Amino acid sequence: MSDALKLGFAPFAAPAKIGVSGVLFVFCDDGLKFGPATAKALGPAAGLVARAAKAERFTGKSGSTLELIVPEGLKVARLVVIGAGKSSAGKSAGLEQKDLLKLGGLAMGKLPLAASEGVVFAELPGGALKAEQAADIALGVMLRAYAFDRYKTKRKDDEKPPARRSMTIAVGDAPGARAAYARRAAIGGGVLLARDLVNEPANVLYPEEFARRTASLKKVGVAVEVLDLKAMKKLGMHALLGVGQGSARESRVVVMRWNGGKAGEPPVAFIGKGVCFDTGGISIKPAAGMEDMKGDMAGAACVTGLIQALAVRKAKVNAVGVIGLVENMPDGNAQRPGDIVTSMSGQTIEIINTDAEGRLVLADVLWYAAKRFKPKFMVDLATLTGAIIVALGQEYAGMFSNDDKLCERLTKAGELTGELVWRMPLSAAYDKMIDSKFADMKNTGGSRWGGAITAAQFIQRHVADKTPWAHLDIAGTGFDSRQSDINKSWGSGWGVRLLDRLVADYYER
Repeated sequence: MSDALKLGFAPFAAPAKIGVSGVLFVFCDDGLKFGPATAKALGPAAGLVARAAKAERFTGKSGSTLELIVPEGLKVARLVVIGAGKSSAGKSAGLEQKDLLKLGGLAMGKLPLAASEGVVFAELPGGALKAEQAADIALGVMLRAYAFDRYKTKRKDDEKPPARRSMTIAVGDAPGARAAYARRAAIGGGVLLARDLVNEPANVLYPEEFARRTASLKKVGVAVEVLDLKAMKKLGMHALLGVGQGSARESRVVVMRWNGGKAGEPPVAFIGKGVCFDTGGISIKPAAGMEDMKGDMAGAACVTGLIQALAVRKAKVNAVGVIGLVENMPDGNAQRPGDIVTSMSGQTIEIINTDAEGRLVLADVLWYAAKRFKPKFMVDLATLTGAIIVALGQEYAGMFSNDDKLCERLTKAGELTGELVWRMPLSAAYDKMIDSKFADMKNTGGSRWGGAITAAQFIQRHVADKTPWAHLDIAGTGFDSRQSDINKSWGSGWGVRLLDRLVADYYER
């Protein structure tokens, strides 16, 4: 983050006593009621809030804000009242994690660039939030504070933040909140790593450089192994290698292993598509918007961020992340429509469209992961098809699977984190659409219809040994997605929180 922010926790106190020289953030319900500590801190200023609320038609509706500049009776530069909506009979217990993240994000979003510090009173009319709830608010602050502007060399004076900024979460149990936040900071760090990777330009983050950066995970106990061209050729990864053969940059496969579970216990596996730039190859894309194809490695970025998060929070699980890193470029050595390649599985593939390249990468990496690690399940993430955006927009990722239980768990984790998935169909009728006259299969369905489904059918043919598997098509959520109260970045880091929750709720011992 260019706008570095120090996050901390402190007991409730009057604003002047906890060093607020910037902004005070407080929450109210839809009846404009405050918690007892908040009301005490506001003192006479509570009446000022009531008058301003009436003038501004502020009712405390969830997500709404009311700002008072230099409020009379408070030694702060600004008071921001954030609506938390209905208080559920005066209690805050009904708030879910995603609601608390939103509140933290709203607070961070209202911290002016010129402000050096802020304090958030983690309290609702029902009383102080629990330590873990306060930690969720802090995570929301952390995620919203992210900015990717490392390549900006010039800023106007009014665009320059203070050298040091801080946000303090005031809560009843400050030590407990601090301890609870450590786990959340690990997850947030994984999200920010994924965002950084997605936001990097392709001339900086190409396959070899991406692979090099994964070495930083060794510092937190992750075993990292990089497969070069020689190793991939020996394994027979010709589907993946065919995608990258037109690039001056060599392809790579990276294996990241976190061993936090019982020795010898099968791992959970996560697979990421890492097309560091996608021109479409010989089937070249239109020029308009092609710059966005630097983000075609969002699946690999998510897997990298997830493995880091699991390691930093010392998750009690064995986990493996495998990412296929390539560039899809159209030079004289590039793969052609009509070519036939043999995947690691031994199945042959007729290339119909070189812009249907991500599934070729996944084909080899999924087969490799299943055969080598024999995992409990595999989840792959890929910015795979425009068709899934047509179907689901940017609210949900498309989910395809051969296992109902895994789907149910992913759906529940999505509801809890706000990173939503929607199950899509797989069937033999769609499978026929990728049969080839010349090879075992072709890499597209040959028409515009059901494009996300035929892509998933293709991938399913490379899931070895009936391994439980889910494919998440994140074309609508991985980059340039709908921005939210906890993300204003082009690269979203989508999927890290979803999959961490999946692991935490169902697979840790």
